[in-house]
Amino acid sequence: MGRKLSGRFIAGMSVTDALAACDHVNREGIAVSLDSLGESVTVEAEARASAAIYHQLLDAIHERGLNANVSVKLSQMGMDFDPALAERIVGEIVDHASQVGSFVRIDMEGSLYTEATIAITERLAARFPDRVGTVLQAYLYRTAQDTERLLAQGIRIRLCKGAYKEGPDVAFPTKAEVDANYVRLMKRMVTFAKDGSGVFCGIATHDEVIIEELLAFVRTNNVPQTAFEFQMLYGIRRDLQRQLAADRFGVRVYIPFGPEWYPYFMRRLAERPANLIFLLQNFFRA
Repeated sequence: MGRKLSGRFIAGMSVTDALAACDHVNREGIAVSLDSLGESVTVEAEARASAAIYHQLLDAIHERGLNANVSVKLSQMGMDFDPALAERIVGEIVDHASQVGSFVRIDMEGSLYTEATIAITERLAARFPDRVGTVLQAYLYRTAQDTERLLAQGIRIRLCKGAYKEGPDVAFPTKAEVDANYVRLMKRMVTFAKDGSGVFCGIATHDEVIIEELLAFVRTNNVPQTAFEFQMLYGIRRDLQRQLAADRFGVRVYIPFGPEWYPYFMRRLAERPANLIFLLQNFFRA
């Protein structure tokens, strides 16, 4: 069952598989962020091996002229045993991205990583303006403050709802509360971009109700379509991705790949049952 599900939502085992999927998505007028799966490495050699894949991706994206960037996890770069090492390794990836005109998204993990992830992003953004950003999760109470903190520094944000299991001490406990916070934050982000700040943010959702609310908001408030992009997952709501792209909105698809797909996939399902329900709902969609 896991293998059948993953075939829909994961591009394959290798860099070659990921680049082929990227090329296919690009041909539909949709941008890509490539994500080599893996997390919680335990030694420097593993962290360096993970980083080598991202350097390979950045070179391939540049050489092939693909409309793509990369997304990395700090725990994949050694954060759990040596935060300074993780920052150095990610800094090398961002430096490489800067040299080839690309961009690195430092992905967000569980709430125990939130502050460190934001702080590392801030330090790297100061060194490499416009070449690095991070992810904020609308289900955390702190995210409204983090949004203002990053926007004030011109740091690009990917706003998602959040897929990790979190307790009511740090996160909104109900879907209605998470959705309401998401809507507030996305409107703040696109309004900030409209005002000429230059902070281009990604609105990462497959929720059609929220998407329609944003479309109505940007029309009413004259927010240009170039001020933001929609971001979605590979294999999820492909019909909606194509529709938004046809309507000339920016759309970016996150394409995960790699031999670490199975433990990663099963951990996400095990820690939050809603993840499985979400995937099953989308398995048979176009």
